[in-house]
Amino acid sequence: MAPRLVLLHSPLLGPLCWRAVADELRARGLAAETPAWPRLSTLGDDCYAALANSMSATLQPAGDTIVVAHSGAGPLIPSVAALASGRLGGVIYCDALLPHPGLSWFDTAPPDLGLQLRAGAEQGRLPSWDRWWPPGALERLVPDDGLRTALIGELEPIPIDYFEELAPELGLDAPAAFLQLSGAYVEEAQIAGRRGWPVVSLPLHHLAMLTHAPAVATAIEGLARRLGEAGG
Repeated sequence: MAPRLVLLHSPLLGPLCWRAVADELRARGLAAETPAWPRLSTLGDDCYAALANSMSATLQPAGDTIVVAHSGAGPLIPSVAALASGRLGGVIYCDALLPHPGLSWFDTAPPDLGLQLRAGAEQGRLPSWDRWWPPGALERLVPDDGLRTALIGELEPIPIDYFEELAPELGLDAPAAFLQLSGAYVEEAQIAGRRGWPVVSLPLHHLAMLTHAPAVATAIEGLARRLGEAGG
């Protein structure tokens, strides 16, 4: 039986990121969902626990589910999986940060980026994700004006506490794979390869789910099949 694919966007972005890929997967006869995390601005302390609680029910039944985690969703997967009843069918990290137990997002980010973001903080909030890019960069990645406007419409300033919180000391007992979309995630793809995970690299960009949905869907479909074989 084909697995159910749950496509998780980064908490810094919104579920629009995955909708075109989900449509493509469903057109191929696969079950694909694009649930939304709660907005980070609505969370108090212990963001990891709050996010995991919000998403854990979506992953039931866990054994039939392969999670595809983009970007900042990667480190959240152990917390979500710990609340699921049963072992996940697999995890595909898509241009994603890998779990980093005991470390904060700032601990794993390039130092220059961390300094830049802290300098731009206002009243305990960092700028929304679209403001992290140099002028014109986001337009080059997502040239369609309507699509880019919709993407930005899901964004908001981000509480700095989320970036400073230490990830829980949790492991993850599930087969995993890595889908690299951009040069920014070469190191993560290399780590995944050294761990023996299936790795697929597409010469695209970090938001390729929006602009190259068929290619991304094909890669996910292939990796999901390999994870299903490994888990079976």
